[in-house]
Amino acid sequence: MLEQDQARRLSQAILARCGNDPAEVVIIHKDHALTRFANNTIHQNVNEVDTTVYLRLLQGQRRGLAATNRLDAAAQEELVDRATSNAAASPEDAGFPGFIETASYLPADTYDQETAHYSPHARADHVAILCRMAGEKDLNAAGAFSSGASTLCVSNSHGLFAWHAISEADFQTVVMSDDSSGRAQASSWKVVDLNPESIGREAIRKAELGRDPRQVDPGSYPVILDPYATEDLLDMLNLYGMGGQAVLDGRSWMNDRFGEQAMSPGVNIWDDGHDPSGMPMPFDMEGVPKQRVDIVTRGVVGSPVHDRTTAAKAGTHSTGHTLPPYFPSFMQAIGPVGLNLFMQPGDIGLDEIISSSKKALYVTRFWYTRLVHPRDCIVTGMTRDGVYMVEGGEIAYPVKNLRFTQSYLDALSNVEVIAKNTRLLKSEYGSHAKRVPALKLAGFNFTGVTV
Repeated sequence: MLEQDQARRLSQAILARCGNDPAEVVIIHKDHALTRFANNTIHQNVNEVDTTVYLRLLQGQRRGLAATNRLDAAAQEELVDRATSNAAASPEDAGFPGFIETASYLPADTYDQETAHYSPHARADHVAILCRMAGEKDLNAAGAFSSGASTLCVSNSHGLFAWHAISEADFQTVVMSDDSSGRAQASSWKVVDLNPESIGREAIRKAELGRDPRQVDPGSYPVILDPYATEDLLDMLNLYGMGGQAVLDGRSWMNDRFGEQAMSPGVNIWDDGHDPSGMPMPFDMEGVPKQRVDIVTRGVVGSPVHDRTTAAKAGTHSTGHTLPPYFPSFMQAIGPVGLNLFMQPGDIGLDEIISSSKKALYVTRFWYTRLVHPRDCIVTGMTRDGVYMVEGGEIAYPVKNLRFTQSYLDALSNVEVIAKNTRLLKSEYGSHAKRVPALKLAGFNFTGVTV
């Protein structure tokens, strides 16, 4: 782990080289390990330890960004030179509000020693149990078990210094037969919260239930969605509408719906960087303290998340949602998004939802989803890793994968039941995570079958 004193010394050394130019230093240290397996065999174990420094430097209204993972004095000097050159070559941006002054943060104790130093042998032991269970059922298991920790430091020439450490663990698997598959996943900042054997049994059960699937006709069906499908609903609504830039551009599903009932009354969605049941982060990549944002309350559209740039344009305040500089360029263009999303659970178990359903499609997850129309968040995609027909309160038979085109906004206006249990699911993009329940929707529009 990059200790707080080490991060302070490194950032101060770089800022000192910037002279009179206002500057901001973001340091990201990671120590992450991964055990990957396929065909019931571990085939890769890797560990990455890296420290990356991002420098933003201002010259008037011009900004320059540069990055390095070399930390010696010569590399620091080169970093400042590149940021200075990039600033000189950049267009002026009168809308950039500058760097923040000193801020205070609520404590977030999210560093777990066991998780940060979880051994490859411990990961392998859990994977081996899953692989044996799959092999006994004549199934093939694949997936990954990751663990480790990250440290974030943000400092600037106005005197700001913010530091945070978080541990992370994630277990995910897909178990397959010749004609079926099942998937399961769980994430946490404490590895003890994961139950890899239970996750494995979940995926195995779905693969077994999925053998010899039948084809059903396209159409509108009531659906029961696993948390993995619910996550995709939130992910697309988040990427294409929960942020201030999308609202300012007029391309958000929130536009013209603020204060209106757009979803079922049981739907509550919020972003909270302080909730320990998620992946907490007390400040964003500019050092702005995180604030809880109520995006949807009892189905009524509330507020988007903001970074300092979109907040200034909208005449409001930042909610602490500046994106990490390492996010892909398409994400940077999207603008601020929720990084710690939650959907409020209900008071009934998933098994009870199934047993109380006369007829519905039970869907494990959505896959290869793509936006069709942003203002209604219309999405096209496919089901994957387990679809089943529920009849008379029981899973009657497996169903071949279906293609759909559906407004995710309309989907959440059709929520009939929300499950009481939730699952924390970590994104492939850093510590971005969502805690979501299973859902039952009155209708979901399937447009075709897959081949």
